[in-house]
Amino acid sequence: MADTIGKWAPGSCYGPVLTQTDLYLLGTELELNPILANTSESFQLIFNLSTGQTGGYNHEARDRDTPFTAKEEPATMPRVEELIIITELSPWCTIIKNPQGVTLGDICGTLFKEYGEKMVTEKEFESLPARLQEQVRRYASSAGNAGWQQYYSPQVAPTQFRRVDWLRERVFFDKLSRKDSYAKARLGFSAPNIFVLSLSNY
Repeated sequence: MADTIGKWAPGSCYGPVLTQTDLYLLGTELELNPILANTSESFQLIFNLSTGQTGGYNHEARDRDTPFTAKEEPATMPRVEELIIITELSPWCTIIKNPQGVTLGDICGTLFKEYGEKMVTEKEFESLPARLQEQVRRYASSAGNAGWQQYYSPQVAPTQFRRVDWLRERVFFDKLSRKDSYAKARLGFSAPNIFVLSLSNY
């Protein structure tokens, strides 16, 4: 376990941070931080894209929440300046940048900004089938997004939606993984720094 912690410890003594060009020219495969891959034995990330709250869970300490102290750890080995995250649950592509190397905190912060703070455009909303539009509307109303207004005017449905409403109840980070065939179908190309985000509703 000590080796794992040491390997992913924050710091700059890991060799150069690879640019997008470096990554493509070298064809380097990236090793994903175990917390992002959801393979860590000591910490499971609990990250809510709707609220931006982060915490953790340790199977050996089930009686208490574990703070998310790994925010400064590199997201990949070798470190990269840019990660691209897509998900099968939404049409958006999230690009995370950090010239010093993308960290776990960069990923959580950027995903929250992209989903928790950005709004769905009218055109994007209209692209959904009517049944899904209704589900998004219902979720946005019931998820507390309307706040106190729910109690005073429950008949007024929200007319603007955050991107996270599009995900409906699937707002918790599960893991990142490589799915080259999906990346190619979605973006027209695949690359070592493109990851697919899986979400859950726990």
